[in-house]
Amino acid sequence: MADINTIRTAAAGTRSAEIDAGLRAHMNKVYGTMSVGMLLTFLVAWAVGSNPDLLGIFRDPATLQPNILGWIVMFAPLGMVFAFGAAINRLSAAGAQLFFYAFAAVMGLSLSWIFVAFTGMSIAQVFLITSIAFAGLSLWGYTTKKDISGWGSFLIMGVIGILVASIVNIFLQSPAIMFAVSILGVLIFAGLTAYDTQKIKNDYIQHAAQMDSEWLGKAAIMGALNLYLDFINMFMFLLQLFGNRE
Repeated sequence: MADINTIRTAAAGTRSAEIDAGLRAHMNKVYGTMSVGMLLTFLVAWAVGSNPDLLGIFRDPATLQPNILGWIVMFAPLGMVFAFGAAINRLSAAGAQLFFYAFAAVMGLSLSWIFVAFTGMSIAQVFLITSIAFAGLSLWGYTTKKDISGWGSFLIMGVIGILVASIVNIFLQSPAIMFAVSILGVLIFAGLTAYDTQKIKNDYIQHAAQMDSEWLGKAAIMGALNLYLDFINMFMFLLQLFGNRE
């Protein structure tokens, strides 16, 4: 009996080690994919924002007011997120990754105006602050023993609220509303960073036994998208609060 128990314990330990190793590889893929997407976004944004001719395709370089194509580009990422969520089960892992990178490039187009509206130094400073905050929040979400799955519905309601308020404020142009939305946006996406990280971890653990490589590949892309959105939104709200305008 002792030998059987020893064998069972050893087998359980081996399986646990395999899951831990797989989880680390999975999280590395999530963060790696997210990082490539972030790099692509900022390269596209910088390339367009630093070229008045390219920026003029989407916005008036003097006033930064979007034209018709600019409005399309502004809302295209939102539409692509919904499309991605609807199509993820039909896409291959490679197709999902390609879609994510296309989304990141379009997001870069929509954010190109920041390189005209804000100083390069303040963009870099806010990016650094966001990176540090994101890393700390994601690490906490990954390591905490506290179950924060209950945060999800509350945070999603918050996202819907600030999305509606932001759209309304496009027409109202109220500094007070923008300030309030920015404060709430930072808090909400800070919470989502921790929540999404824990969810990615838990989803992997729940499906690890199946070892479905196709599902794991698509799950990594979806996780990268969620964390990418958390980072981008937190960055933009912090930039609105602390960025120095040109």
